[in-house]
Amino acid sequence: MTGGAVVLAAFGFSVGTASAAEFDPSPTCSALHPSPEQKAGTLDGFVIEHLPDGLGSPSDFEYEWEDVSFHSRVWETGPDPEGAYKVDLTVKTLRGERLTDLEAVKDFLVEYEEKEPGSWQLVPVKVGGYDGLLADNEVFYFIEPGVAAEVTIDKDRFTDEDLVDTAAGFRPAPTP
Repeated sequence: MTGGAVVLAAFGFSVGTASAAEFDPSPTCSALHPSPEQKAGTLDGFVIEHLPDGLGSPSDFEYEWEDVSFHSRVWETGPDPEGAYKVDLTVKTLRGERLTDLEAVKDFLVEYEEKEPGSWQLVPVKVGGYDGLLADNEVFYFIEPGVAAEVTIDKDRFTDEDLVDTAAGFRPAPTP
């Protein structure tokens, strides 16, 4: 295997005998082994019931900022001819004591996303029965004290309806 083929194989892509000049890095490439949680359509106790068509490969991330923990799943398409990837969709849960209501979630996200206070054009929405706010390519909503969710989408490829439908299907999993 050549060096490039080894790298591709290490990321779970099958590699044939094509030369580098014949290789077509189309956006239909995907990881061969999604995690059990990705297969089940869950993330951090939330179900993912709706996804728009044409998403790339998913990856999961966990991180914390200012005592709020994030669990996110990001779908990316790529690589393009220059080797870059583009984020199609992100769903994430936010958990932290400071998330006491929708206004507190908004205030936290203004700080986290480094928005200019008062400049963020937000529209109130209901998302699967939860109070939320919609802005351009994202929607966030309050679940209960300490828990919120956020969905962002590539508006060049997907519609407002895709965004809202995905968010409505991203909710806490029913308890048995």
